[in-house]
Amino acid sequence: MTTRVLIGFADAFAAIESAWSLADAGHEVFAFARRGTSPPLAASRRVRVVPVTAPEDDAAACVADVVNAAHRLGASVLLPLDDLAVWVADRTDLLVAGATGKAAAFALDKRLQVEAAADAGFAVPARTAAGPWVVKAALAAVELDGKLVRPGGRVAATEADIAAATEELAGPVLVQQLLTGVGEGVFGFATPDGVRAWSSHRRVRMTDPRGSASSACRSIAVEEDLRPRAEMLLASVGWRGMFMLELLRDAAGTPWFMEVNGRPWGSMALAVRRGFDYPVWAVRQALEPAFVPEPPDPEPPHIVCRHLGRELIHLAAVLRGPIADHPGPWPKRGATLAALRPTRADRWYNLRRGERRVFWRDTWSTLSAQAARMRRRTS
Repeated sequence: MTTRVLIGFADAFAAIESAWSLADAGHEVFAFARRGTSPPLAASRRVRVVPVTAPEDDAAACVADVVNAAHRLGASVLLPLDDLAVWVADRTDLLVAGATGKAAAFALDKRLQVEAAADAGFAVPARTAAGPWVVKAALAAVELDGKLVRPGGRVAATEADIAAATEELAGPVLVQQLLTGVGEGVFGFATPDGVRAWSSHRRVRMTDPRGSASSACRSIAVEEDLRPRAEMLLASVGWRGMFMLELLRDAAGTPWFMEVNGRPWGSMALAVRRGFDYPVWAVRQALEPAFVPEPPDPEPPHIVCRHLGRELIHLAAVLRGPIADHPGPWPKRGATLAALRPTRADRWYNLRRGERRVFWRDTWSTLSAQAARMRRRTS
């Protein structure tokens, strides 16, 4: 079934793989991007990028532009790819392949997620008597003076640091014990009869060794003990469609709950390459509410996926060495250099035959953005 699908934002980390997954399924794909920007996805032969007002400049104008683009292009479904897009999509009158209404509020409010996760039996980081702590914005998207802001988080070593971070971040915050460990993700597709198409990953390396998105990740089997807790959490809020539960497994083996991502996630390349076409299934469910996905059977072999630009940033960080307040161990230089050697078994994010311009443009864009961040810090 061919459908015109509007996705965005085009620079979301899951944009390229999600767009290709939809195009492979026969859909005609359009991606909205902030006006004046040229995301790597614009180099794709199979996706047309359309400009909209940046929500950081005018949130209401962005919503209006997305609606107008969908009507002008004849798009039947809107698939939001990141948190700001979830906020925007929830304010349109379009058919959304994702969270809307109470589900969108849950997807964007970490306070609701933490409460539901604790009720479902997950270990949830709390504010301890002694630091360090992480101070994170409770809301993934905040509207201030008609402009959309994604606040982020800060590490705090003292009560004064907490106060300063709270002042700096927009909106309510969560203060949690700062944990170290290995990031894991549990993915699936929630239906009225329970979760289907479970899959999972573990981070091999993070772009910033102190903690960030992954530069390489490995698919793993879903831990049986996690399934009933995840089912309970999602059922408690009536969740439908794709989801990612982000966890941090500490040295003792405890999987700590971090957050729920209610839209395509950063390691979508890993899932799609193994036949878990979550974006396609989300669009199908929006069009046919009774749709239930059929996961690949037998489950494909586990693989490792790497992002070239982020791997290079990781290498630079390791060679530079740890900063003074880093609380955990730091990767060894020799071991990192050995681990980063390419192998024939590697799979790469955003790389496929006939679309190499997208891969190299994405790599260059990633490195350029990191260089810009470093210049801002030193200026």
